[in-house]
Amino acid sequence: MLALFTAVAYAAQGSPRPGGIMGLLPIILIIVVFWFILIFPQQRRQKQHKKMIESLQKGDKVVTIGGIHGVITHVGENTVIIKVDENTKLEVSKNAIAAILEKKERKSAEK
Repeated sequence: MLALFTAVAYAAQGSPRPGGIMGLLPIILIIVVFWFILIFPQQRRQKQHKKMIESLQKGDKVVTIGGIHGVITHVGENTVIIKVDENTKLEVSKNAIAAILEKKERKSAEK
């Protein structure tokens, strides 16, 4: 769309359009800005979420993307079991964990 406005502006002036790299410069600039505003932050969030998923352990208090709060009782390869109430346990995908609210202390495991 920017190229259309540029072409109209040069046609109105009666001078030829700039060629070569100068004609592509606005398009390249738009792509670079688009990448920095949208794509780069999303990639960073995905890496942080993956790191958080890999650090899940038994005893962590978590919240799922559906808003369910609970404590992890078992960590499997692709799923976790969350204790929601005394007799209520849910098995959910690891990707369904939105955040870790409280990490279990590792002091006893490190000693």
